Amino acid sequence: MKDMGEVVTYFQSYLVTEKRVSNNTFLAYKRDIDQLESFLQREKLKLDVVTRKNLTSFLKSMKDQGVTAKTLSRKISSLKLFFRFAAEHCGIRDAAQSLVFPKIEKTLPNYLSEPEIEKLLAAANRDTSYKGIRNKVMLYVMYATGIRVSELVHLRIDQIHFDTGFIRIIGKGNKERMIPVPKNVLELLHYYLDHIYHKLLPKNIEIGSKERYLFATTYDNQIKPISRQSFWISLKKILSKAAIFKNVSPHSLRHSLATHLLQKGADLRSLQMLLGHQNLSTVQVYTHIGNTQLRKIYDEKHPRA
Repeated sequence: MKDMGEVVTYFQSYLVTEKRVSNNTFLAYKRDIDQLESFLQREKLKLDVVTRKNLTSFLKSMKDQGVTAKTLSRKISSLKLFFRFAAEHCGIRDAAQSLVFPKIEKTLPNYLSEPEIEKLLAAANRDTSYKGIRNKVMLYVMYATGIRVSELVHLRIDQIHFDTGFIRIIGKGNKERMIPVPKNVLELLHYYLDHIYHKLLPKNIEIGSKERYLFATTYDNQIKPISRQSFWISLKKILSKAAIFKNVSPHSLRHSLATHLLQKGADLRSLQMLLGHQNLSTVQVYTHIGNTQLRKIYDEKHPRA
């Protein structure tokens, strides 16, 4: 099996069935390999004759188009996995094995100060429309928990444990973690579910148990989670109303919480548990802590607890 299209299809099946990557990761791999396929077609190259030099030329063409070092690094990761797979399963030479990752300049991510967070939340509070309240709840939940935007939009109602005050998050690699939620945010969620949730959906649509997304919308008469792009657009509008003109994304809220917790003395091991990071070399010296200890640290350190 040496036809590029066949190998790509086989590889995509592997990503879904064996690697079980997230949808966003799958799309990133697909985009990178599609770009490689287009490059090979332009160069009239078959997959089984591709060399390291060819791949270097491909990456140079990406760089010439303005691709950043960070994106190039991800593309190299995609190439390495693709060619390793092709070598093991399709008998194709691994031309990517010796590719070298570019040096990536580490920059501090944008984040909001605590006063700016207060301004942002105050601006969100002023919109009392149904969608405005939903957007406010999303904002509160994301900053209160530090979850990723993909985790936020795919939250289901049954992941909120009002009895214990925790939210169960299904993160990268389907790994679960429990995150404590401040009492005022739980009360806000209660209000949202009791008074707002059903008013945002058509009356003629029945919501199945598997479709009870916390932040739902409808598309072609089907219940769908609100998109990340929709939340980003909403966030930009709230930032404008709050007169905050920094280059802020939903991910910046996650960085903001991490920064504020560290400033208040939270340890890195607790932060690792909260944010769902799998590998942090800086926290390997810390011992395991359970949910009870995490709740105590969270209540003491979270700026809005």
